[in-house]
Amino acid sequence: MKILAFDTSLGAVSAAVRWCGTDGKWSLREARQARQRGHADGLMPLIGEVMARAGLAFCDLDRIAVTVGPGNFTGVRVGVAAARALVLASRASAIGVSTLVVMAHQSNERLGGQRCGRLLAVAVDAPQDSVYLQLFAHGHQAAGPPQLLAVRAAASQIGTTPAIIVGSGAVSVRCALGAGGGAEATLPDLLPSASSLALLASELAPTPALRPLYLRPPDAKPPADFTLQRGPP
Repeated sequence: MKILAFDTSLGAVSAAVRWCGTDGKWSLREARQARQRGHADGLMPLIGEVMARAGLAFCDLDRIAVTVGPGNFTGVRVGVAAARALVLASRASAIGVSTLVVMAHQSNERLGGQRCGRLLAVAVDAPQDSVYLQLFAHGHQAAGPPQLLAVRAAASQIGTTPAIIVGSGAVSVRCALGAGGGAEATLPDLLPSASSLALLASELAPTPALRPLYLRPPDAKPPADFTLQRGPP
């Protein structure tokens, strides 16, 4: 199996290729670039780099995986649009994965025994003092859907349960728990990794239709009195 995976949903662009050789051993190539904006400019060069390093052509691919959100609106759109185009061109299967699931997979690998069976909460900063939150009871198996919550509401989802909170919103959610909370905040700089996505893509069923996962409306909206002016016939 040959998998191309990429992420543009938050503050970086990353791409990875994972493939199984004729000897049955898996290989991985990954490239990453920190970017708060301009995800579209950075994505295709990174994809081209990892494909060249792997010695693969797009027609060789079996699966193309992408993070579908939640995250930056423009970044999510860029990733999903690129995945759709590459799937059509290569005829590979599409795999769409939540940004927070990918981050949970990474966290579980990095924390190892430090987790000690505790609840894992992935919390990513969102506008207006809110966070994207998803809880994971075991490994990277979700205990519920991703949610957009005010920081205090996110803290109430965790309550007094022993937990590890990761992501850019981890510290603020931990502070909202107060002294009585049984949670630990760590990995505040965690961002989704294309290599983790590539690992996940080998075990997931194909996604019938790739769609962005938006948990809030866009910031930019047309004026309430906006009407499209019809031109002359």
